[in-house]
Amino acid sequence: MDTLVGKPSSYSRVTLSRIMATTDVNLYGTVHGGVIMKFLDDAAGAAAARHSGGNAVTAAIDEIVFAAPVRVGDLVHAHATVNWTGSSSMEVGVRVVAERWDTAGTDPVEVATAYLVFVGVDVDNRPRRIPPVLPETPDDERRWREADIRRRHRLARRDAIAESRSA
Repeated sequence: MDTLVGKPSSYSRVTLSRIMATTDVNLYGTVHGGVIMKFLDDAAGAAAARHSGGNAVTAAIDEIVFAAPVRVGDLVHAHATVNWTGSSSMEVGVRVVAERWDTAGTDPVEVATAYLVFVGVDVDNRPRRIPPVLPETPDDERRWREADIRRRHRLARRDAIAESRSA
């Protein structure tokens, strides 16, 4: 079996940006959480495809935290990076920030963070091997460690639920 060459964390980094429009809002006048969820999934998918060198599908959304509302006219950026890799799966971290349209020149506001699990797939949608991610900085190494903790918790939760169903 050939060994896949690892790729540095920076290789997968992607930023998507868009201005939020009136078609994105809910009854409260802020952008729907689902619009933000799709946006961060798009950014995470681009990072996963870039890292894996091909198709990658969303397998799980581990966590999404909404920190502040997004409004019409805000310029929103989703920053995504592959944090951790297994043999065919990878965790992608996404940070979403907004530049407020009415306070130009101020620091962007963090509006959401999320962790998504992707699986690299072949043309028949079967899992395929992906290259390992190579953390480059202390922050990348911290993200790797934290992603591994989230993975172990996901697996333990799945096993505990399966065990409770068989009891």
